[in-house]
Amino acid sequence: MSDRTADPESPKTVLLRRGEVHSPADPFATAMVVERGQVAWVGSEGAADAFADGVDEVIDLDGALVTPAFTDAHVHTTATGLALTGLDLSGAATLEAALTLVRDFAAARPDDRVLLGHGWDAARWPGGRPPTRAELDEATGGRPLYLSRIDVHSAVVSTALLDLIPGDVPRADAPLTADAHHTVREAALAAITPAQRAEAQRTALAHAASLGIGSVHECGGPKISSEDDFTGLLQLAAEVPGPRVVGYWAEQNVRKARELGAVGAAGDLFADGALGSHTACLHEPYADAGHTGTAYLDAEAVAAHVVACTEAGLQAGFHAIGDAAVTAVVEGVRAAAEKLGLARVRAARHRVEHAEMLTPETVAGFAELGLIASVQPAFDALWGGEDGMYARRLGTERARTLNPFAALLRAGVPLAFGSDSPVTPLDPWGTVRAAAFHHTPEHRVSVRAAFTAHTRGGWRAVGRDDAGALVPGAPADYAVWRTDELVVQAPDDRVARWSTDPRSGTPGLPDLTPGRDLPVCLRTVVGGRTVFVRPGE
Repeated sequence: MSDRTADPESPKTVLLRRGEVHSPADPFATAMVVERGQVAWVGSEGAADAFADGVDEVIDLDGALVTPAFTDAHVHTTATGLALTGLDLSGAATLEAALTLVRDFAAARPDDRVLLGHGWDAARWPGGRPPTRAELDEATGGRPLYLSRIDVHSAVVSTALLDLIPGDVPRADAPLTADAHHTVREAALAAITPAQRAEAQRTALAHAASLGIGSVHECGGPKISSEDDFTGLLQLAAEVPGPRVVGYWAEQNVRKARELGAVGAAGDLFADGALGSHTACLHEPYADAGHTGTAYLDAEAVAAHVVACTEAGLQAGFHAIGDAAVTAVVEGVRAAAEKLGLARVRAARHRVEHAEMLTPETVAGFAELGLIASVQPAFDALWGGEDGMYARRLGTERARTLNPFAALLRAGVPLAFGSDSPVTPLDPWGTVRAAAFHHTPEHRVSVRAAFTAHTRGGWRAVGRDDAGALVPGAPADYAVWRTDELVVQAPDDRVARWSTDPRSGTPGLPDLTPGRDLPVCLRTVVGGRTVFVRPGE
């Protein structure tokens, strides 16, 4: 791919030609014109000649694919950057391997006030146990250490970190959950310097841009990050070319959310915890534990928050994973609708994050109340299947009900796909593949539907219906990809090998069959500004 000029600082009038442009305006488009940060025209190569002399830049796509940029609808940006630049335990196959990584990291970072790491998952290790505090003390040489579990709902820590925290903190030799976890996480994150935090945010946003992600929904909150972290990220995104950042602040304080620049008092406002940490709130006990998890909010609290947000013109939203937590959210939103009127609540597009354990009744409730399902298909790819964590926690029968994307779409529930990074990595095409090849066949959706949920779906989740597709007038947020041949998925899930289907006028997408290479991002553009170009392209 070549271009005549490349200046990432200001939007230009650009002609892209000799490629494949994924556009509902013209399913056979091979060229596109961008002007003043918006898509101005899409069409055929022959018609592109009329624009060639009136543009600032011509990009020869050389057969590359152009699509809307992805939106990741659930991200923890600073934590993602810290995982990218720090101690990542997600690849550790055993407890011993994890402890070796901790030792090496501690030796390499002698000046860090607190050692931070993420991604351990004892459920995948032989023996199934997390590290003991004594093992962590030995591996760090007695230094403060915080290691969050892969779901970020529990953590193991060293004795030296507990010694930094005033007051009583549980010292049982087991992963810390609920309020104890929030306390140690707050202490660990408070040790990060502003420079470290800014470096982590820049790293995360640059990585997102390199993957064709044009916008992220930051899910911050007092139990997750800090006010300075949240406002610093929004300021950074406003000043430095990169992905757009839409901020959600998870606190039952509408005024605070507005003061911080959030579009909603939403995101990870916890109605419950997570399945891996046995803190998701269930109707029936866990298969491998004699309890039903933890409820942080009931229907009454949900209703009060939804009323406050709706009246303030902000989105409300809740983290809800277990079936009991999802039921509480639906009942609470329904109670708010009875007070304010259904049309008013539906128009607010309130959100539910994760929504893993749904029933036919709660799916219908989402549709009735206009709730956005902000979901993470990579969760099923990582934890689904008969031998996965879901089955161990819930039993095979209940596990098969999780993440029912097809049922949500059939009911008319809007989907917005995300990663919950660093819980699962930023990986947009991998996310689309995970939804299309769900472990449970009846929950699968088409590649086209999954792609839409990861592009237009994220924009719709923040109240924008005019973005996320390459049509005239839409924001020029797009990505250029090197990929194999394009295909159209037939209704019976077979894949027909042609670039577009002349019978339906459906644009083609990459073949995401497991085992095939995923597309490689060559360029990412946000609002007409180039924010990433792959070296050598």
